[in-house]
Amino acid sequence: MEAKAIARHVRVTPRKARRVVDLIRGKQATEAVTILKFAPQDAAIPVRKCLESAIANARVKADKANEPFRENELVVRETYVDEGTTLKRFRARAQGRAARINKRTSHITVVVADKEGAR
Repeated sequence: MEAKAIARHVRVTPRKARRVVDLIRGKQATEAVTILKFAPQDAAIPVRKCLESAIANARVKADKANEPFRENELVVRETYVDEGTTLKRFRARAQGRAARINKRTSHITVVVADKEGAR
């Protein structure tokens, strides 16, 4: 059984989020949550929330299917970050000019699965 969670339009750049996501790919879900709790990057907070949501989705799926749920057997099977919409802002510069500021957003996807489903 696998479960998925997507966090969309997260206000962190995809490049910074990918650094964090690479830390947890392939790890056990409970271990990945612990890694993200102590990761110094700011992007670890939305990634952790998305991972916890995927774990909760797996719990709900198991309850609906009347299967036993073992959180210790969940593995982060897939995790990736896509680029979301970019907020375009302007900053005033010298002589009446304007400089563009891109505020990038990310779509974070986390898929957790049982150990036998992870292969």
